[in-house]
Amino acid sequence: MTNVSGTPEKVSNRRKLFELGERALEQAGWRVERIQGIGKSSVRRIVKDDEQHTVSIRTTQDTWIAFPRNDDDNGWVTLDDVDYVVAVTVDDKDDPKKGLAYLVDGDEMRDRFDRAYRARLDAGHKIPVGRGVWVSMFLQEDPNAASSVGGGIALGREPLLSMKIAAPADEGLSEPSVKPSTPGDEVPLTIAEAKRRLAQSLGVDAEKVKIVIEA
Repeated sequence: MTNVSGTPEKVSNRRKLFELGERALEQAGWRVERIQGIGKSSVRRIVKDDEQHTVSIRTTQDTWIAFPRNDDDNGWVTLDDVDYVVAVTVDDKDDPKKGLAYLVDGDEMRDRFDRAYRARLDAGHKIPVGRGVWVSMFLQEDPNAASSVGGGIALGREPLLSMKIAAPADEGLSEPSVKPSTPGDEVPLTIAEAKRRLAQSLGVDAEKVKIVIEA
């Protein structure tokens, strides 16, 4: 699968795709928080009113996502600990133009990976414990092709958010591919979005940005 650290462009795109996953959640009305002490960089807590969940943001530049088996080979690292997965993929691995963020229920994703793992073992594949099992975002499942089982994660599903991937020289993501709003339809800036923009401009973590509003 793709070496995401192979070139500066791939490193940049990996960051952009992860930011797209966070932004997709924020635009869906969730507050996105880091979880201290968890030791998993892809995991976030999302909060909306009295509801909160744990999510893993997984990015892919070749349209396949992966989770590794745990050391006891009875479950999945990270995947077993989350309620949802935000799968963020490019539209085309050879000529990516857009990033697409999909929100997938954790139970559905665990079922897909369980079936993928069993199908490959039944086909005689050797999968060392700890090595990632890869499942396709766009390839339709074919029961006669073990590598396709569990795939098609994005098929028939609307993305939470899609954005053009900017040229390597550009900073951050390009604007969302939606119709520009008129001045009268301007969406109010949220605190979370303001903190994110300030953090990006200042080169600091969003958690370090404090906004005080005085009436």
